[in-house]
Amino acid sequence: MSIKKRLNFWQIWNMNIGFFGIQFSFGLQQSNMSAIYKYLGASEHEIPILWLAGPVTGLLIQPIIGAVSDGTWSPRFGRRKPFFLIGAILASVALVLMPYSKTIWMAASLLWILDAANNIAMEPYRAFISDKLNQDQLSLGFLMQSFFTGLGITLANFTPAILISVGVFALSDTMENGIPVSTYWAFSIGAFASIASVLYSVFTTKEYPPTEEELQQLKAAKEKGNIITRTWNEIVEAIKEMPLVMKQLIPVKLFSWYAMFCYWQYLTSGLSFSLFGTLDETTDGFKTAQVLTGQMNGTYNIFCVLVAFLLVPLALRIGAKGVHFVALLIGGLSILAIPYLSNTEILFSLPNPFGSGSIEISTLYLYTIGLGISWASMMAMPYQLLAGSIPKDKTGVYMGIFNMFIVLPMIIQIFTMQYFVYDWLGNNPVNVLKLAGVFLMIGGCFALFIKEDKSKPTTTHFSGGH
Repeated sequence: MSIKKRLNFWQIWNMNIGFFGIQFSFGLQQSNMSAIYKYLGASEHEIPILWLAGPVTGLLIQPIIGAVSDGTWSPRFGRRKPFFLIGAILASVALVLMPYSKTIWMAASLLWILDAANNIAMEPYRAFISDKLNQDQLSLGFLMQSFFTGLGITLANFTPAILISVGVFALSDTMENGIPVSTYWAFSIGAFASIASVLYSVFTTKEYPPTEEELQQLKAAKEKGNIITRTWNEIVEAIKEMPLVMKQLIPVKLFSWYAMFCYWQYLTSGLSFSLFGTLDETTDGFKTAQVLTGQMNGTYNIFCVLVAFLLVPLALRIGAKGVHFVALLIGGLSILAIPYLSNTEILFSLPNPFGSGSIEISTLYLYTIGLGISWASMMAMPYQLLAGSIPKDKTGVYMGIFNMFIVLPMIIQIFTMQYFVYDWLGNNPVNVLKLAGVFLMIGGCFALFIKEDKSKPTTTHFSGGH
């Protein structure tokens, strides 16, 4: 790459705005897909397998896109930006069509397209940071992504509740397929956010062109074989030469992402059962639980945004692995507390900026503080631990492989939950949430065993937050 210039705050801000739209899309999935499946007739037992699209597309697409983007350069379009655009366009189409699903499998098929598109856009974004920023600015770049992750998912989660609060739609307003009208409009807004934010980053940020030496390397690589063969060989070679820190992060990622998939899949059902005593999707209790799911997920992402930039000075004191241990411990305890919190015991009230009356904050919101801390760390600390240990010319493929450690736990969760864990937990979604809390804490304990490479730059050299 060309010599990297030190970027100012707003330049780093502009290059990361596209991440906002990608995460808005993910936020809509996390809070609404389980409910959409139930509206279309799915049972609680079927929900895990219907979430298979996300991890499988991530497993297949992220390392491939990472390797392909490493070996790509266009003087007109750049290296990573074409993938942002393709992903954003496909995601926007899938988001618009999703609420019109007539059957479970139509919704599942659109989720496959949506997840594939988001993965095409997201994976090169991780490498984009390493391409553009100097070592001492990586921390700020990755934490800026964490900020936009929180902001995008927060707005996605609150959008249905806002639409209902302003009186545009009532909770009971539904489309012909049973999906709430507010859900339709939230997905349409998400489609606009996805394409608009990515376009903004593409037009405000230039990529560094390869040096002559790097261009010769790219040319030589293309002469070795077709793109599929080259990509496969590069992935296999990278796995064989995997840095020690990446290996040590495997159990951390396994338990923490298994936990988060449990949480996302069963929060709506868990809240419906614990607060309203029902799992019937036709009841107002279940529909209220779906709206609450968005509000809870939106709130924990607010805390993610607030906490994200505070993690770096803490990491300077106790190290990135120490921060991750504490954060996952707090997050696990918070999820364990969900069944014991109330939606009617009010802590305080706030003025409603979107309508008349006030917004009542119940004790249920308390768990979102701890989960927000945990989520901010999950979005930043593992990448900070990894960033200094991977070869710069293989950033894309290694980030793709590293993200496999997110999707593989999800695949394991889907099949174990589908075939025996849900039964083992008494067919009770509340118990699934409790398992999620325990697994987050176990993941945090494994973080303590990570041995950072002291010969590489560490968090103490970063001037910004990651």
